[in-house]
Amino acid sequence: MSCPSRILVVEDDPDLAQALVLELEHAGYAVHAVGDGPAALRLEAEWKPDLVLLDLGLPSLDGLDVCRRLRSATRAPVIVLTARDAVADRVRGLDAGADDSIVKPFSLDELLARVRSALRRASSRDHGGVLRAGDLVLDAAARTVTRRGEPVRLTRREFDLLECLMRHPGQVLDRATLLAEVWGHDFLGGSNVIDVYVRYLRAKLDGPDRPPLIQTVRGIGYALRPPP
Repeated sequence: MSCPSRILVVEDDPDLAQALVLELEHAGYAVHAVGDGPAALRLEAEWKPDLVLLDLGLPSLDGLDVCRRLRSATRAPVIVLTARDAVADRVRGLDAGADDSIVKPFSLDELLARVRSALRRASSRDHGGVLRAGDLVLDAAARTVTRRGEPVRLTRREFDLLECLMRHPGQVLDRATLLAEVWGHDFLGGSNVIDVYVRYLRAKLDGPDRPPLIQTVRGIGYALRPPP
């Protein structure tokens, strides 16, 4: 029997923290809750959680700083909880290293769905091994990419998007699926963020001696199809 996933809840509102602990334990997770950033960093080092739920409005140490320190210490997914409804604030959380963002008040069912999604992506990443598509090679564990043996330097989001496409070779993935699998949130669902990042990937992957790999399927999304 496998051990339950460990979730660290970092929330200074004791009532909300207790509610989250109860719901997560009921869903089968092992849970610890702390109320400030320093305690969160200590427990992360000692307990090694599989996922962190992080409130951005923390006392003593700002949640964004905590997120940055967590990201430098662990590959575990971080979902930020914020009362800040502005898109810019949520983007700052993602830029600080968070994998997902959810605004208070939120549905517990939605939160649990996001937790499951983040843990599923993390498991796929950690056990993914090496993916190949023609002359393109992606090492999920080392987070490296080469094409024709030459290294390709990608940002974190570019890497995650490419990995998602490579895990579904030849399959057309729509923008909603790519947003859910790579960003883990939906607040940018109406934007062209996927198109922008595909353009970034093409600029780095393709060239005069390297034919295009990512195909646009008009009106639907994208597929990774190496040339024959």
